[in-house]
Parts: sequence; C-alpha cells; structure tokens
Amino acid sequence: MSEVAKKEAVKELSRFRPATDILEREDGFHIFMDMPGVSREDMAIDLEEDELTVTGRSDQCPLPGEKFVEAQFGACEYVRSISISDIVDRERIKASLENGVLELFLPKVEKVQPKRITIQAQ
Repeated sequence: MSEVAKKEAVKELSRFRPATDILEREDGFHIFMDMPGVSREDMAIDLEEDELTVTGRSDQCPLPGEKFVEAQFGACEYVRSISISDIVDRERIKASLENGVLELFLPKVEKVQPKRITIQAQ
C-alpha cells in the first residue's frame, strides 16, 4: 500500500453538528436532527446523567469510476449533545430514523396526582 493510500485510510472523518429542531409540546420534547447518509446501524444515542448525545457516521463514498463534483454530505461524523432536565421521563425516550431525519421523543414526567389514602378498619 502506498504512503498516500495509508494516509487516506487513517484520515479522520470531518465532524459536524447536525441541523436540529427542538419543539416543546404539552406531552414532551420533540427533537428532529438531519443525519443524511447515516443508517440506524451507524448511529448511537447515549444518555449519561443529564446529557443526551447522538453520534452518527456517514460513509458515502463514490463508486469506482465516479467522483464527487460537489460534496456537502460525503463521509463524515455527526455529533450533538443536548442537556435534559428532570422533567424528562428517561425511561420512555423513543427514537426513530426515517429519510435521513432522526426523531427523538422525550416525554415529560407525568404529574403526580393528589391521592386520598383509605383508612382500613381493624
């Protein structure tokens, strides 16, 4: 393998912060991230304490005989961290990926309703 090919093989991917929309609704937070070229297998969503981190890798490479005339997606890594508060129910977070858009749903913790305690007779 030539030295140039070796350098290309170990070249790190460019890292980008994906375009993101965050909507707060009554039921929780809806997050939409553009992740073009990233498959579900090349994506990770980690929750550690109060930080949700999304990482994804796109390996879009031209086929033999092809070359990019312009490349805005190409091979890259997407990374985005979002701080979450205690009003998010961490056990019910959901994620889906469709057409290059990651959708996260962070539901709000259900409000505790007042409850009357029944006194049992002995």
